[in-house]
Amino acid sequence: MSRNNSEPRLPSKKGKAIHYGTLEELERKRLRTEASSLKPSCSSTTSTKKLVDLEDSRVNSQQTRVLEELERKRKARQIAVAVDDAEVRAHLRSLDEPMCLFGEGPADRRERLRQILARKGEDAIKPKNVLEEEVQDKSEGDKTWYHEGSESLRLSRLFIADFSLIRANKRLIQARQDKDVLETVKQARKNDSHNKLRNFGISCSQVDVRPISFASFSPENSFIATSSWSGLCKLWSLPDLNQVNTFRGHNTQASCIVFHPKSSQEKDSLNLASSGNDGSVLLWSLTSSDPIASLEKHSARVSRIAFHPSGRFLATACHDKSWRLFDVETKEELLYQEGHSREVFDIAFQSDGSLAASGGLDSFGRVWDLRTGRCIMFLEGHLKGILSIAFSPNGYQLVSGSEDHSVKVWNMRMRKLEYTIPAHNNLVSKVMFDKDSGSFIVSSSYDNTVKMWSHPGWTPIHTLEGHDNKIMGMDMTADASYVVTASYDRTFKLWTQDGLAFL
Repeated sequence: MSRNNSEPRLPSKKGKAIHYGTLEELERKRLRTEASSLKPSCSSTTSTKKLVDLEDSRVNSQQTRVLEELERKRKARQIAVAVDDAEVRAHLRSLDEPMCLFGEGPADRRERLRQILARKGEDAIKPKNVLEEEVQDKSEGDKTWYHEGSESLRLSRLFIADFSLIRANKRLIQARQDKDVLETVKQARKNDSHNKLRNFGISCSQVDVRPISFASFSPENSFIATSSWSGLCKLWSLPDLNQVNTFRGHNTQASCIVFHPKSSQEKDSLNLASSGNDGSVLLWSLTSSDPIASLEKHSARVSRIAFHPSGRFLATACHDKSWRLFDVETKEELLYQEGHSREVFDIAFQSDGSLAASGGLDSFGRVWDLRTGRCIMFLEGHLKGILSIAFSPNGYQLVSGSEDHSVKVWNMRMRKLEYTIPAHNNLVSKVMFDKDSGSFIVSSSYDNTVKMWSHPGWTPIHTLEGHDNKIMGMDMTADASYVVTASYDRTFKLWTQDGLAFL
């Protein structure tokens, strides 16, 4: 079949022509590029050199430190160190280093001193004679030092010395007479006294609107004074507990009230003193409901107060960590005594009047000589704060009650703790010897009980139970015929030997 020449012819498509060169030239170019990349530049050579030098310096410094450490150990082995551990401690202290580290023994301490001297040099340690002088100077600095007191304080100390010598002489005469009494007679008297104590029971009770913080008997056993958290202090007749007077003056809770040693002489004169939680201390007569005077207001709570046996001075235990001595005739503060690290809670006088004892919430007690101002005995043994402290009529024994639930008896002649009574199941709020012979101890507690203990022997005699809440204060008459207790249950109760008959 022939093609029709009249049909148009389509253009033919041709691909683009590719021309290939020689491979030798490309290979040469590739080789030149690789060679240029492998050839080190000037900058890279410099950095490499710096790295090498740095590594060399590090190696050299490590070698130097190792050599120095070996040399120091060699010198340390050659240094002579004291064998006495006390001297080693003193040397460490002189170098401003800790004297003892946790878990460090004497041998470890000597080695530590040797290493320190190897670093600082043997000349860093002070000579022994210089060290001894410093220790001596420090010991002299720890000695008791005094402030210069006022002239009124000096005269008061002279008065207390004269007063206490007369009473101490009478006490010693009585002690010599008691020594001549046969032991069988003493034991019979003691047994009779304890049998009477076993018959104690509630005689009567009175109620207040707020908890009653303290209660005390008058010296002639005709009145009872109570202080309350209502701020009111009240006077009650004995034994029927009729209200005689109400003392109004405290703006806050009243914490304590005590009778003057000669309160029966004149009813319009000074007969009582009370303290409050606001730091106030007020003086009262038996007839007026308003205070007859007030002492300088303390900066903190005054928890307890006590009259000196002479009646001329009043001591206050304050929560500013001090106790103070006032002249109630001039209303002047004679002594501001520090010594406790926490609040002072109680203060008591020896029957002679020459000594005072303070008990603090720092768990320590102190006995003070009022004639010289020195602390003559440190009472250490309680685990918690001391809330009550009292002297024995024999003049050389003390008893203390604490928050640790125990009662401790101290001997001032032997200057030691004599006995510990695990007395109660709660803190001991008040403790005292019987005021006549000291043949038994009475303690009250927040476990709602009052307990009586023989002395010596420390065996329980009797337990008084009847309050519904903690007992905050307690007192006993001199002839041991009455006991009064003040409680948080807003009542105070009178206990007598025949009190069981009233129940």
